[in-house]
Amino acid sequence: MEHGKYRFIVGFLIVPLTIYAVFVIWPFAQSIYYSFTDWTGLSPDFKMVGFDNYIKLFSDEVFWKSLQHSLLFLLLLPLVTISLALFFAFMINVGGRRRKNSAVSGVRGSSFYKIVYFFPQVLSIAIVALLFRFAYNPRSGSLNAALDAVGLSALKTAWLGDPETALWAVMAVMVWSTVGFFVVLFSAAMTSIPRDYYEAALLDGADRITTFFRITLPLLWDTVQSGWIYMGILALGAEAFAVVQIMTTGPGGPAYSTTVLPLYVYLKAFRDGQAAYATTIGVALLVVTLAFAAVVLKLGRRERLEY
Repeated sequence: MEHGKYRFIVGFLIVPLTIYAVFVIWPFAQSIYYSFTDWTGLSPDFKMVGFDNYIKLFSDEVFWKSLQHSLLFLLLLPLVTISLALFFAFMINVGGRRRKNSAVSGVRGSSFYKIVYFFPQVLSIAIVALLFRFAYNPRSGSLNAALDAVGLSALKTAWLGDPETALWAVMAVMVWSTVGFFVVLFSAAMTSIPRDYYEAALLDGADRITTFFRITLPLLWDTVQSGWIYMGILALGAEAFAVVQIMTTGPGGPAYSTTVLPLYVYLKAFRDGQAAYATTIGVALLVVTLAFAAVVLKLGRRERLEY
């Protein structure tokens, strides 16, 4: 039986591991290899150049600016998105007032709010970016029109045309488009927490804030940690690329004020014909992503709570 068990396990793992190696590990290995060449991406001919691309990377001002923007995304987007999602999910599930038939319940209309929060997930990120690009239009956009309507015309600006506001405008769109997913994720996790815990805490005189930090958050910690890593990957990956690519001028402008690492990889590979240098930037992006995941897993490690 023991001998047959290992054959059974290997038989099930060989296919997915092979697919993962071919479509994930091998492309990473190729990228690292090409980062040591002068490949343009347009010709099959290239030669090894050693660490020239990495030396160029350290003196590239646009790269450092892109890295700064990506790190800002990495620090703020998960923090804001996860915090909002936890608050909304808590209010939807256990943050309402006491009712006759239940001591613990969500706010009134919680089912409707779940649909509203999840609605942006139904839309493609490309559609979301286009909608907000129109909304941010300084002349005909709904945002400036709304400011006019409430007498705040002094706050009107070219949201995507001003280097001081463009990056924050893009970040706001990413929060809006992703927070609903995490609301549903955390709501599903909260429904598995026994209501007895909340009722006992309320009987002992605990308020909603206390129950959140003493009961909800500790029991949801594994889900929050996974969500934090996932949101960080979105902030460093395709989600950030799509929003910046579609919404901003250049793209990545004005004056590289919204350029992020995924976009810079794209520009170098497909606009400038520097595929080898683009893979070098990709390697740097890989290092940042792995470091982020390792830090979150290390700092978020705690004793697992069973319930």
